[in-house]
Amino acid sequence: MKKVLIAVSVLLGLWSTTMADEGADLFKKCATCHGAQGEKAALGKSKIIKDMSSAQIITALKGYKDGTYGAASKAIMKGQVASLTDAQITALAAHISK
Repeated sequence: MKKVLIAVSVLLGLWSTTMADEGADLFKKCATCHGAQGEKAALGKSKIIKDMSSAQIITALKGYKDGTYGAASKAIMKGQVASLTDAQITALAAHISK
């Protein structure tokens, strides 16, 4: 039983490291408009994303993806998130809200 718990712990640790790395890689594209730390209002119109919770970011990104969220930057963001999977959105949200 201990071996199983250790194996699961190791796998979860690897998964979280991979997820963090993926979030950081995905954010490189976002940083162009939102700033290196998510500190800028993109195009002078968006919320400051570094101040958002992970849940708020996930809601926003999924909403942009399905067209139910956003105002002035809705069309721009829809194109930015269209190819993201739910796992990538989660990884990105975790990176931004850290």
